[in-house]
Amino acid sequence: MKQSSIKSPVSVKGVGLHTGKKVTLTFKPAPANHGYRFQRVDLPDQPVVNADVKLVVSTNRGTTLRSGEAQVSTVEHVLSALTGLGIDNVLMEINGPEMPIMDGTSMPFVEALKKSGREELDAEREYFEITEPISYKDEITGTELLALPSDEFEATVMIDFNSKVLGQQFAALHRMEEYVEEIASCRTFVFLHELEKLLEIGLIKGGDLDNAIVIADRKMDQTELDALAKKLGKQSVKVDSEGVLNTVKLRFQNEPARHKLLDVIGDLALIGKPIRGKIVATKPGHTANVEFARLLKKHLTEKRRLLGIPKYDPDKEPVCDVMQIAKMLPHRYPFLLVDKVIELSDHHVVGVKNVTMNEAFFQGHFPDNPVFPGVLQIEAMAQTGGILALHSVSDPGNWDTYFLKIDNTKFKAKVVPGDTLILKMELLEPIRRGIVHMQGTAYVGSKLVSEGELTAQIVRRTKEIAVDNGS
Repeated sequence: MKQSSIKSPVSVKGVGLHTGKKVTLTFKPAPANHGYRFQRVDLPDQPVVNADVKLVVSTNRGTTLRSGEAQVSTVEHVLSALTGLGIDNVLMEINGPEMPIMDGTSMPFVEALKKSGREELDAEREYFEITEPISYKDEITGTELLALPSDEFEATVMIDFNSKVLGQQFAALHRMEEYVEEIASCRTFVFLHELEKLLEIGLIKGGDLDNAIVIADRKMDQTELDALAKKLGKQSVKVDSEGVLNTVKLRFQNEPARHKLLDVIGDLALIGKPIRGKIVATKPGHTANVEFARLLKKHLTEKRRLLGIPKYDPDKEPVCDVMQIAKMLPHRYPFLLVDKVIELSDHHVVGVKNVTMNEAFFQGHFPDNPVFPGVLQIEAMAQTGGILALHSVSDPGNWDTYFLKIDNTKFKAKVVPGDTLILKMELLEPIRRGIVHMQGTAYVGSKLVSEGELTAQIVRRTKEIAVDNGS
């Protein structure tokens, strides 16, 4: 399948569940490999927050993301709607810190996105295909999530809150095409004792009996019901025969379980790829969903590394030899650490470094047991990444790349004289405003020896600046 986006911008307006503030959320078309991103248009510089499980900072009554000072809360229903419709790339502009709760479901977002229309893009859709069981369990709560191989996405959810009113419930989604009809209209729910506690601490200011199912898990006399109605801004409330604290009938007998399935889909969207597999969730919640998403993301990253090991053919003509590299990079002996480039595209590059005993640093770095320094492996990645970054400008000899940060760096195995170091750099997201975010991996043969995430900025070269575009 091809990746997709929407055809035209479309907006929804509402209030945040916890803040009660009015917000406008605008969905905008985005290019291939953009993924889901939120942009806080109410803040200076309008920062962008990626829908990435690594950015989750809270799972208290919803999933919250933060990048720098920018935060977006209650993102799960929006992400669930996008996933349910099979839309891969969207920019979401929001003028506040929280997504609008709307009616407590994902249906308003589904309807807005369907109104915009789905646009197919000229890029293949990449799935996270589950090839072996992956499981997560919280021994304290009994929560368990399991991913199993399947030809397409499907999900099963079981909930049990030890409640006589709610009881045990089960919900299933057999094909994503059933999402709109079977899952999207299912409302969030809360127990009465939770509602009272949230009201006491000043949360759910945007809550309403129309956008949440309140389950009465204890008996209430009329005086208590009248006091609760006052807190909620209602003339009166009552408990119906099903133990639900409003007069709205459940849309499905198992609506709470179906909403939990909706949340699971939204939270798992934070791994960044659509899942091809079966998800089985027992007593799920946002905290467990996010921890499971972290685990899946780790497996996805490992799988991409194994599938993406570059094949080095020394007989094949290089894309760039060392003399061409020297025209792009300012490094010279003994600090030019890329001998040739064997692959180069708009989103990745593969370089080669031949390690010999003649390297200057071996004179002082374990001279009796020579080991290629880990920091220089990262430097070699950085220089290779510099070639990828400069590939995007028309006159690369007049630009440099300054590395802003290095994250999640690991060294897996020794590199010694005689090894051929294969350096692979891949864009983690499209280059924006000269900022280049890359995943780097270094191999000797098929063995992963080091890895790291590198972020760089492309800067025009000036005579006044002494540059080093690999550090």
